Amino acid sequence: MSNIDLFKEVLSKGYTHKGESIVLGAAKLDGEVVPGTQVRIPLKTMNRHGLIAGATGTGKTKTLQGLAEGLSKASVPVLLMDIKGDLSGLAKPGTAESFILERSDAAGVSYTPQGFPVEFLSLSEEKGARLRATVSEFGPILLSKILGLNDTQEGIVSVIFKYCDDNQLPLLDLKDFIRVIQFVSNEGKASFEGSYGKMSTTSLGTIMRKVIELQHQGADLFFGERSFDVDDLMRIDNQGKGMISILRVIDLMDRPKLFSTFMLSLLAELYATLPEAGDEDRPKLVIFIDEAHLVFQEASKALLQQIETVIKLIRSKGVGIYFCTQNPQDVPASVLSQLGLKVQHALRAFTANDRKTIKEAAQNYPETQFYKTEEVLTQMGTGEALVTCLNEKGIPTPLAVTYVMPPESRMDVLTDSEIDKVINKSFIIKKYNEVIDRESAYEILNAKMASAPQEEAAPAKRGKEEKGTLETFLTSSAGKQMARTAANLITRTLLGAIGFSGTTTKKKKSTSWF
Repeated sequence: MSNIDLFKEVLSKGYTHKGESIVLGAAKLDGEVVPGTQVRIPLKTMNRHGLIAGATGTGKTKTLQGLAEGLSKASVPVLLMDIKGDLSGLAKPGTAESFILERSDAAGVSYTPQGFPVEFLSLSEEKGARLRATVSEFGPILLSKILGLNDTQEGIVSVIFKYCDDNQLPLLDLKDFIRVIQFVSNEGKASFEGSYGKMSTTSLGTIMRKVIELQHQGADLFFGERSFDVDDLMRIDNQGKGMISILRVIDLMDRPKLFSTFMLSLLAELYATLPEAGDEDRPKLVIFIDEAHLVFQEASKALLQQIETVIKLIRSKGVGIYFCTQNPQDVPASVLSQLGLKVQHALRAFTANDRKTIKEAAQNYPETQFYKTEEVLTQMGTGEALVTCLNEKGIPTPLAVTYVMPPESRMDVLTDSEIDKVINKSFIIKKYNEVIDRESAYEILNAKMASAPQEEAAPAKRGKEEKGTLETFLTSSAGKQMARTAANLITRTLLGAIGFSGTTTKKKKSTSWF
């Protein structure tokens, strides 16, 4: 058997799946597409997470776009984190250009230009439905992880949350949390410590500084109401396509802590909300995180552990997470080990460190007799990738250099007017973009402090009014005379009681008191 026939046999066996699958492209050997070697990703294992990696300009984003389209056509909702702003084209049909048709023909798939149901979301002032969550929904543990607090400080945050629960002080946004810290540090310190114990001023100050740091990254726009309902991410349109929700976070490139905050809160909410999925034939939701290094860039050790834990557990809820980044080493090893699908576009070796990185990346893939993985990683062209995934039994498929299918939607971005048209058709925009600022801890404590001086002054004022008539009488002439008479009487009585008579005797003369 020739090498090419053996290749076709191995690829056919490895990428023939019983259930529904997504065609990623056609396999290549020795630089040529091998007919009849479709590389397919089974829907059944797309909740096992994945990685899309490669240098700038190698086609990562278009691979991500094509996978999102395949999922949508299979009635699987998708959430895309659009850091660079180049995924909006999913809403409009692409164009059947010659190079696109060439790739489709190579994979044995007909090309049908089409747009997909898209919802634009935002964490900031970008256009789209605003995503928010309350501080209470985060809870003390998750909030402490985001702030990077130690165990002692985390305990203080837990006590503050308990204090707010006991005293009906809703924690909706960050100004609520800051006001409570100020209150228990100053005006309410005595009553707080009487019930909950003493708090270190230094620790409270550290917590305050961490919260303000989070505010400076724009977290005030995220914390508050109305809280986003994860069910709105999991919709199917009237044509049976999964909704593609595009979170436009173009302006968060320099605010990684806010991005990490949102990601962890979303994953925690999905895990808490969704029931166990069991062994289903397709995921309930797939999340793609473009420029994934931003999630881990400023993450503390505790936060990384939290992310790792959630990623391990959330697949049982039918949710798949896919990280898109330039270098596989951008993703921590503990997370990388959880990723079933690996799509590795070309890496570039300009320095000794680059060559070392490529060598390490090659070791993340199954051994193969058809490729020298380390060499292939630097030789692939744009739109080509090394691919391996998990079959229905959880076994890694053979490594294949894949000539990736082009997206059927527009490969360019939408104009501002086109984005406005999509947003104007959205029914969740009105639901989430209404500004709500109901009474919470901030307003309640401010009102309490404003009324406190009046309540303290009121008893003193009432006492003055009550003795006003008596004071008026005692200062009059009659009152003064009565006071003198009473004093004389009391004095005589006391003197008699201790043995003095009412008379003083002298040698020459005796004088009575009266």
